[in-house]
Amino acid sequence: MSSLSKELVFLILQCLHEEKLKDSAHMLEQESGLFFNLKYFEDLVRSGQWNEVERYLSGFTKIDDNSYSMKIFFEVRKQKYLEALDKQDRATASEILVRDLKVFSAFNEELYNEMTHLLTLDNFRENQKLSKYGDSKSIRSITMLELKKLIAENPLFREKLSFPVLNASRLRVLINQSLNWQHQIFKNPQFNPETEFSLSDHSCGIPNKAIAPQPSNNSLMGAIAKSRLFPLLGAHDTFVHAAAGPSVSRLGWTANQNPAVPAHATVAAVTTLSSQGGDCQSLEYFLK
Repeated sequence: MSSLSKELVFLILQCLHEEKLKDSAHMLEQESGLFFNLKYFEDLVRSGQWNEVERYLSGFTKIDDNSYSMKIFFEVRKQKYLEALDKQDRATASEILVRDLKVFSAFNEELYNEMTHLLTLDNFRENQKLSKYGDSKSIRSITMLELKKLIAENPLFREKLSFPVLNASRLRVLINQSLNWQHQIFKNPQFNPETEFSLSDHSCGIPNKAIAPQPSNNSLMGAIAKSRLFPLLGAHDTFVHAAAGPSVSRLGWTANQNPAVPAHATVAAVTTLSSQGGDCQSLEYFLK
């Protein structure tokens, strides 16, 4: 995945969490494999949602990736097996033993045989090694501590445990900037434009068929630069209109948050202004 694609995923993740679309956010985390949400993972472990625990893990590692990953999956499946035994659900326990734990027998057959023997006991705590096994809630906490340690040591997780630092609602800000940029490179921007969606490029009608006068030296870029249609912008400054004519007005969709354009973007944008008076150009070219 390219760097730009990764950044886009993080922007979407931030937006999903801000909009309280938690299930969608966690699904994107798992499918993209870019950010391992340790808090969400811990909630799953502590609530005993073992199938979901494995599904979430599968987006970041597989059982045979390395020894850390193998131990992570073993701890999850072992706890799942013991909880089934504790509930006296031998049918489920047998299924877990054959379907989920059998794979580990190739690495430690003695351990697998010992876990198989637990099925024959009325209470698996009769096994000396498990005699101090407490209730499910307390054992899940102990299991989580071990899982945290294994995840932290696993090189496959090292760059996926921290979410990038982003300004609040970063995706909304970028969309707002795009709408402002598209509006300002229009020759005759309306005083108070309206937009109800951002799924397509912004466009402006020409009030009273007006056409902006051409500069006397036929240098459109120079004329716009003199009128300062594009004020400079710091790293995260809010947009403040320069003292230009009425064509440079506060945009209706900005809610007093009009980001400006850096100087280099200004020069690039104005050089592509269409000679036709009725089109509001898109900045898609500059954002590629």
